[in-house]
Amino acid sequence: MKATLERQTLLKSLSHVHRVVERRNTIPILSNVLIKAEGSQVDLKATDLDLEIVDSAEAMVERAGATTVPAHLLYEIVRKLPDGTQVVLDAPADGAQMSLSAGRASFALQVLPESDFPDITAGTFSHTFELSGAHLKRLIDRTQFAISNEETRYYLNGIYFHTVEQGSDMNLRAVATDGHRLAQAEMKAPVGAESIPGVIVPRKAVGEIQRLLEEPDQNVKVELSDSKVRLTVGPVILTSKLIDGTFPDYERVIPRGNDKELQVDRDVFKEAVDRVSTVSSERGRAVKLTLSDGHMVLMVNNPDSGSATEELAVEYGAGDLDIGFNSRYLLDITNQLEADTATFLLADPGSPTLIRDPGDDHALYVLMPMRV
Repeated sequence: MKATLERQTLLKSLSHVHRVVERRNTIPILSNVLIKAEGSQVDLKATDLDLEIVDSAEAMVERAGATTVPAHLLYEIVRKLPDGTQVVLDAPADGAQMSLSAGRASFALQVLPESDFPDITAGTFSHTFELSGAHLKRLIDRTQFAISNEETRYYLNGIYFHTVEQGSDMNLRAVATDGHRLAQAEMKAPVGAESIPGVIVPRKAVGEIQRLLEEPDQNVKVELSDSKVRLTVGPVILTSKLIDGTFPDYERVIPRGNDKELQVDRDVFKEAVDRVSTVSSERGRAVKLTLSDGHMVLMVNNPDSGSATEELAVEYGAGDLDIGFNSRYLLDITNQLEADTATFLLADPGSPTLIRDPGDDHALYVLMPMRV
């Protein structure tokens, strides 16, 4: 294999694929990126056996062929090359090394055979549809923060995508929860998505999809089977295994009868929570909200470092109420809101609170209270 590429073109493709590769691998080939030169392009592929990304870059191919080299090492070398240089990749068919030359710099990298590189894309996809990158990015942005990190509840370690009937419309809905908070966002289901099975896309794949959606006006092709999802964004193809588990019946925890409505300026509230939580303990992070007519007091008490209070004017008239929340969870949710005002629908100190965004009817958030 021998091919010449623009440094910037190669770097962009490598930046898409190298992140999939784990820093520590017990299987040597999984530390490598597969480089395949053919026609007028070079294809780059990386995988961790659960997630695979393929990207292609324009190239002048002198000799077709393929090899694999350490992914992170190749990325760092190309990243440090001067912009505008031509990069020549040369791997003799019988060689144990691939040479990389650019200007006066040259490197020799150890290779492993292409035949050892795994392929996770085998199989057929039963559902195909397209949607705009902006719409998909919005669904992910609104829900990603609520994905659980608790590995024992693996079925919560991703975003649950499924379709729901809303009146005469069919909507595509994304939901994530960690048991303490829940985030839900939806959009009108694209043509072809109406009958998709409910699937849980893992956290790592969600993060990579989010990074691929750099240009919101791009269209995204989505293909689904019972066990895999494949997204095509421009020249990039991302394939991921789905989480094999059952997402809980989340609708049961969304409160329907919360009748105490609180409206507060989003930025003023967010900054106040951030200020008073400065003295909270790293473990507890509890902030107490004391509500009365037109008035809120935020209070944090930490026996180890002190206490803090701040008063805010709010729109509230449903009777006195004291309720506690995790301050970080409050900030995560208020950071998603688009409107200048945040709407809280409360019941009592022990029941979940519903948070809505007046600027986005298609998103809602549920937050469990804390004892304070």
